[in-house]
Amino acid sequence: MERTQSADEDAMPIAKLTVELSIPHSQSIKDRRQVVRSLKDKLRHGFNVSVAELDDANLWNRATLGVVAISGSTDYLTGQMREVDDALHRLCNGLGAEILDSWVELLEE
Repeated sequence: MERTQSADEDAMPIAKLTVELSIPHSQSIKDRRQVVRSLKDKLRHGFNVSVAELDDANLWNRATLGVVAISGSTDYLTGQMREVDDALHRLCNGLGAEILDSWVELLEE
């Protein structure tokens, strides 16, 4: 017997957090890469999210990261992205980076 689903049951909201960073102490691409890699690894392991660098690394004192999660609940994603943003602020302070801007987009598919 096949199970049929309504359109609401098929919906899987996606949350995307975009973060623009300044890394003032960075003097090279290597310095930048260390900060970015540390942030990506800590977010992936701490929150089970996908993290990618969104820019092309032309400036070694700036970076843009994208953090994405998918869930069956928009409320869960909203809370998770808030927690990730809070953690990013703490992590950046420890790594000598600054968050210039961050914003969340929710995609309801």
